[in-house]
Amino acid sequence: MDLVIKKYFDKYRLNNQLPPEVQGKVAGKLFTNLATLEKWRNWRNSDLRYEDKSSNATLIGALDDCLVENGCYIPLDYKTRGSALKDDPRKYYQNQLDCYCLMLESCGFKTKGLAYLLYYWPEEVRQDSVVKFHVEPIKIETNIESAKRIVKDAAALLASPIPKSSANCEYCNLVAKRREEQKAVQGDFFA
Repeated sequence: MDLVIKKYFDKYRLNNQLPPEVQGKVAGKLFTNLATLEKWRNWRNSDLRYEDKSSNATLIGALDDCLVENGCYIPLDYKTRGSALKDDPRKYYQNQLDCYCLMLESCGFKTKGLAYLLYYWPEEVRQDSVVKFHVEPIKIETNIESAKRIVKDAAALLASPIPKSSANCEYCNLVAKRREEQKAVQGDFFA
């Protein structure tokens, strides 16, 4: 879905327009430099990064899209779901959006302290299998300092010794549990 949505937005970008379903619902206009955006969309080629020299850590990310308003850059991230939103998406995506703004700022692109999640979920299927989507932008305030702390904390965690295994840890036991489940499924299959 992300690739389809990106192509759709790129058609409007070439005409310096926003798609009609988001006009008046998001700030700014689409970032017009498609070559730069294509680079940002692939983390392997992206020059969108933040380096924390004190912890020898580099954060690299891939950005779906970007808006620009009065010289400030606003990350836009596409999200798809099978149904309407029930939870506040901030609890799932705040760090991601904070990090996008940190990387943009670090590369000399002034941000506005906000980002958008652009949610798509199906409303109905029409004739010829055409699916009508509900589109809902969610405006989220960002915090670059929080993203810097996340990078430092992640670098410190990765540099620390691996903790000992614990019988009470769901992650420590995950592999063994999966093997047991696999054997049970195979046993049922061959029984």
